[in-house]
Amino acid sequence: MDQGQLAERLFREYHTTLVRYLTRRLGDRDWAEEIAQETFVRALRQEAIVNERSWVFAVAHNLVRDGARRDARNRRHLELLAAEEREAQVPDVESTMEAAQERARERSAARKALDALSEKDRQALLLKEEGLDYGEIAAVIGIEKSSVGTTLSRARKRLAEVYEAQQHARRGGSHAAS
Repeated sequence: MDQGQLAERLFREYHTTLVRYLTRRLGDRDWAEEIAQETFVRALRQEAIVNERSWVFAVAHNLVRDGARRDARNRRHLELLAAEEREAQVPDVESTMEAAQERARERSAARKALDALSEKDRQALLLKEEGLDYGEIAAVIGIEKSSVGTTLSRARKRLAEVYEAQQHARRGGSHAAS
């Protein structure tokens, strides 16, 4: 099988899962698509791949890490613009807007809680959510397979603690709407 056929097969098998994982990790589907595309382009240059799924996710992980600072700045800017646009809009139906705003706050809180984790913990959770096994997770984030369970357990606990603290602060620190 030549590199083109390999890349095409990898694309068919892993594109959907990879883009979903990257979208969850990055919070931006367009960015996720770009990273996925570059991952499969790199497969064209790869002579042999031993564990395809681990390779695909590891390459994507490295691409994200390598471009994280620049892309994070751009993403924050876009999020700020989107928030300003939402604030500038006048709601047509108050209850619908309140529900949408509450969902947006919950998504934002979950995203902030996930962002508060260490890179390794965040990666482990997102990779596990995509169905990678412990060996594959270990290969992508560069830890021993025997450490993956502990890493996942610690990450879940920390995520819950951070999210709950944020929710408590939000309820206690802001006035309740009636």
